[in-house]
Amino acid sequence: MDTKRWQLLISGRVQGVYYRASTEQKASSLGLTGFARNLPDGRVEIIAEGPEDRLEQLKTWCAEGPPDARVDAVEIAQESPTGEFSNFSVR
Repeated sequence: MDTKRWQLLISGRVQGVYYRASTEQKASSLGLTGFARNLPDGRVEIIAEGPEDRLEQLKTWCAEGPPDARVDAVEIAQESPTGEFSNFSVR
């Protein structure tokens, strides 16, 4: 398995609408590791590691998010995987 690492920055109405918790559930179900956290500027940052096809599935989900969210943009940056995570968590 070729592991990739993506940083996703999600903007819109994504704080206070269970976006991070929902992301944790989705990423865990895909077998991804990493974390989701709120940023001071109102965005959510996601760091995820795993196979590229599963990262693509997460990206597709992130564009919609949970029912109460409104996603305006998903920015992606590819990084070098570190293998530092054992699961996916909310920070």
